[in-house]
Amino acid sequence: MKHSAEVQESRHDGLKWAVVVVLLVLAVVGNTYFADQPLLYRVLGVVALSVVAALVALMTAKGRELMELARSAKKEIQRVVWPTRPETIQTTAIVLVSVAVVGLVLWLIDTLLSWAMSGVIG
Repeated sequence: MKHSAEVQESRHDGLKWAVVVVLLVLAVVGNTYFADQPLLYRVLGVVALSVVAALVALMTAKGRELMELARSAKKEIQRVVWPTRPETIQTTAIVLVSVAVVGLVLWLIDTLLSWAMSGVIG
């Protein structure tokens, strides 16, 4: 019984995705067709059609899955323990010093190899 409901839902999802595609194609074609109109009106039209297309897409099964993913991501971000300002400054300083040291070592190796190659080549 549940399987038939899922199949029926997927049929409606196909129709919804077709509506999304039609709306987006309409936005692109309309923007081209009304090229002589002011840019503001064309942008507002494209944005309005894109918002409607996004709302229709969010009504599909994949759209609901995306919304659930966004909700769980928001919950996960709220659980993150963010570093304090002193920790951030200390970590940034460590990274900058490490980059400077590695850069200096690479410059030294490059200089020595260049000196050695110029000695060999003549």
